[in-house]
Amino acid sequence: MGLEKLESHEGVAVKTLLDSRAMGLFIDTTFAREKGFKMERLKNPLLVKNVDGTVNIGGAITHQVKCNMFFKGHVERVRMGVYNLEKTEVILGMLWLAAHNPEIDWEKGEVRMMHYPPICGKRKQEGKREVKRTKKDEDEEVLRE
Repeated sequence: MGLEKLESHEGVAVKTLLDSRAMGLFIDTTFAREKGFKMERLKNPLLVKNVDGTVNIGGAITHQVKCNMFFKGHVERVRMGVYNLEKTEVILGMLWLAAHNPEIDWEKGEVRMMHYPPICGKRKQEGKREVKRTKKDEDEEVLRE
């Protein structure tokens, strides 16, 4: 998977964990800083709770990163909470998983994007043409040679 910084349009490859126990999208604090992502302070910090309902000792999420996310022909604008994920760079949680419903082949360790929610853009190569679905009109296709 890749992330694109909105300011510079620089692409960054990331190791991503699909985690149905997490609710949101998260990016590791150290990774975000080292790769130069712009971190925006949240007006209202988000409390982080453990699976058992207790408050996480890592504290609240106080910043977010906005970027474009790319994965096998799928592209979308995302907001990720910045948090100490230790050895994980990015986590895609249950809200994202439920909205996108990716097909997972557990034996091969492969993830396929077969479902594209209306909120997402979609690009895929068809011969020499690029097909792009816009947010404004899901049915509108812009074909470029």
